[in-house]
Amino acid sequence: MIERVEIDGFAMVPDVLDATRIRSLASALSENVAVTAGRGGRRNLLEEPSIRELAHSDEIRCLVTPILGEDAFVVRGILFDKTEGANWKVPWHQDVTIAVRTRVEVDGFGSWSTKQGVLHVQPPDYVLAKMLSVRIHLDDCPATNGALRVIPESHRNGKLAEMAIADIIRGCEAVTCEMHAGGVLLMRPLLIHSSSASESPAHRRVVHLDYANISLPDGLGWFEQDAEPV
Repeated sequence: MIERVEIDGFAMVPDVLDATRIRSLASALSENVAVTAGRGGRRNLLEEPSIRELAHSDEIRCLVTPILGEDAFVVRGILFDKTEGANWKVPWHQDVTIAVRTRVEVDGFGSWSTKQGVLHVQPPDYVLAKMLSVRIHLDDCPATNGALRVIPESHRNGKLAEMAIADIIRGCEAVTCEMHAGGVLLMRPLLIHSSSASESPAHRRVVHLDYANISLPDGLGWFEQDAEPV
């Protein structure tokens, strides 16, 4: 798993959560997490206690720690859910923004934005290289249900402009990360990835957790670094 993440930039780990745990999480999200119609997702997901507990659980920590180390901490949670009413296509891209508490002008950090009331900024490559994204699937996700597509090894090129991403895509073969419910996809943020619209009206719920093992400089702070399990 460690080798696959370091070399390819991603690894697929099946059967991390059992059916009982999946049902419990799906129920908690349905009851407690409001998703705006047409958006198909929710940011700031660590506000939900069941997701905070999941982020600190042995099942997930045992995947994160071998890659980022014992000092790794969760810094962001997002829910993605493609349904008939919110069925979007995501073009090829890298994940290059992080959520922070306050705006501080620091060399190498720029392109500020606000998403659902939270400040986001693009950090230097060295910060993104110390991060790991963990995508926990609550539903089966075959190619027809908007499974993520990735370009192996593309995380090694650093942060890329759109034209450079397009050039890499033309010269490389993509991998479709088909997952069963309970499976986890580990991914470096700088890995080039995309997803198609779902061909099924069923849910495609993915809990996306970002972890890091690096402090931000000069007064910048991770927005959700201090989130603890209840």
